[in-house]
Amino acid sequence: MPVQRSDSEAESQDRFEDLSMRVAMGSYKPLTDDLLQLMKQLGVEDVLLTPHRHSGFDSAMPMGRAWTYDEITSVQDRIESHGLRLFAFEKMPIPLYEILLGDENGEEKTEAIKTTIRNLGRAGVPVLGYSGHPPDGAVRTSRTVEIRGGAEASAFSDEHIDDETLLYDREYDEEEIWSAYEEYLSEILPVAEEAGVTLGVHPSDPPVEKLGGVPLLFRNFENFKRVMNLVPSDNHGLKFCLGCWSEMGEDIPDVLRHFGGENIVYVHFRDVVGTVPEFHETFLDDEASNFDEFEVMETLQDIGFSGVMTPDHVPAMEGDTDWEFGSVTGRTYTVGYLKGLLKGVQAQQR
Repeated sequence: MPVQRSDSEAESQDRFEDLSMRVAMGSYKPLTDDLLQLMKQLGVEDVLLTPHRHSGFDSAMPMGRAWTYDEITSVQDRIESHGLRLFAFEKMPIPLYEILLGDENGEEKTEAIKTTIRNLGRAGVPVLGYSGHPPDGAVRTSRTVEIRGGAEASAFSDEHIDDETLLYDREYDEEEIWSAYEEYLSEILPVAEEAGVTLGVHPSDPPVEKLGGVPLLFRNFENFKRVMNLVPSDNHGLKFCLGCWSEMGEDIPDVLRHFGGENIVYVHFRDVVGTVPEFHETFLDDEASNFDEFEVMETLQDIGFSGVMTPDHVPAMEGDTDWEFGSVTGRTYTVGYLKGLLKGVQAQQR
């Protein structure tokens, strides 16, 4: 039997406001009852869905058009029937760069995002993430780098990138992308504010200056300072991907302290070995990885972050048959590890 939606958007949104920092779990694929039951068994309460145009599997939500209220609440009902909450959709139905680069359907695509945001607000879904890399999804040059025990992880090396082939019909100037992005935020954020939905921007992955003739805006600390000041809004913040900030080579605790907990919408927990122009992903507890995960958890606690933390890309482990970014075994392992880190930080604070 479907779960009854609240008549009050404010009441529905408020159920997330007073929650403390906690671990969530996501899925790139359409949800199954088995996966939702596993999430419940792991002790998470919040679910994130990442619609994705990736060959070989169905997306968690349709891409290329607005999501209807009925589509959103259908997913929401299924999640809530397992005693869980739908916290966020991690991507928009139309990727950001597809809108920023401009075409004859640009206005129609922007309207589709506005409609989606209004329907999310009506359903009481508090967060919509979006990603800062074209064409759609993280760019990697390998999926099979062997790490601990023969697990396989993805990697990037600019030596294997074709700099001559354009992603689109021409090269783009960075300032024209900034201008298009500012115009986009000016249109979208008032809709998000009215709907009570918070947008979270994900860094470019990899955080390089340009791919296929397209400048990547969300690639470094300085650019993110500009992002947050471009069109200031309480309904816009950082979808803080620790893996991407690690790829940049930034001091992550310093970055977190600069932006503060109020500007971080939620956190992707992932780490890598190396930085651009060459790195590979790894287990979160790999001693060779770039940052101290306990120190990062402490910093999140110290700055008053109160959102969700979720496993991001994970290695493909023995027995996994899923796409490596979404392997269930690696994701399950990371949930348990994060819950242990969080409990340790909370106990230390007490």
